[in-house]
Amino acid sequence: MKVVILCGGKGTRLREETEYRPKPMVPIGNRPILWHIMKSYAHYGHREFILCLGYKGDMIKDFFRNYLWHTCDVTLSLGQKPGAEFHNRHDEEDWSVTLAETGEESMTAYRIKQIQRYIPVGEPFLLTYGDGLATIDIGALIAAHKKSGKLCTLSAVHPAGRFGALRIASSGNIQTFSEKPQFEDALVNGGFMVCEHLLFDYLPDDPTVMLERQPMEKLVRDGQLNAYQHEGFWQPMDTYQETQYLNKLWSEGRAPWKVW
Repeated sequence: MKVVILCGGKGTRLREETEYRPKPMVPIGNRPILWHIMKSYAHYGHREFILCLGYKGDMIKDFFRNYLWHTCDVTLSLGQKPGAEFHNRHDEEDWSVTLAETGEESMTAYRIKQIQRYIPVGEPFLLTYGDGLATIDIGALIAAHKKSGKLCTLSAVHPAGRFGALRIASSGNIQTFSEKPQFEDALVNGGFMVCEHLLFDYLPDDPTVMLERQPMEKLVRDGQLNAYQHEGFWQPMDTYQETQYLNKLWSEGRAPWKVW
């Protein structure tokens, strides 16, 4: 299946980073978070990507246009016959990346509508946001979607805590400490969706419409929205503190989303 990734938002809650680059290009380690998301999908065999660009989309285009320059060691010949020799290969050589301009001010439903021409009629596709990481089993997600018979399946996840959670005895002694716990009861849309081609019929040709409003509400009314409940790791990157947390996990070799 093709993987559609929403990469066009302005990320205003992460202004420390997004003033200078689009949110999907904020680095985790030495690669953008977008690369980590794509590596996760590629691990499950999905290597055809459609990126819905908007705010500072040229930076994403530059990253992929010059992928070898960004990811490999290189030797330059500066003489009469200039050239470049790239030394280390990478595992992304079988990726296909479509970079689609979907408007700087567009909302999510319109961005998806804009890339309809890249999805063959009748073909389902995967859809997610360019700012969240998870340990979701994409194969199991697709199987759950097929079993449901619905037009769209989203991943229902427990929102990540923004602070360490404490359990304190009446004496004041701390009994447990959990860093960035997942809340036990609440469930939210974690992205990582599977959609039938008929989803495009729910998307108006209007740049002001968000997928998460009228289209999702209509899917619910029509009984066409399914949930795949994920109990494992899920972490958005909405704030600078969350960026630091994801980088900490990566630098310490504790990144649970690294399945490749």
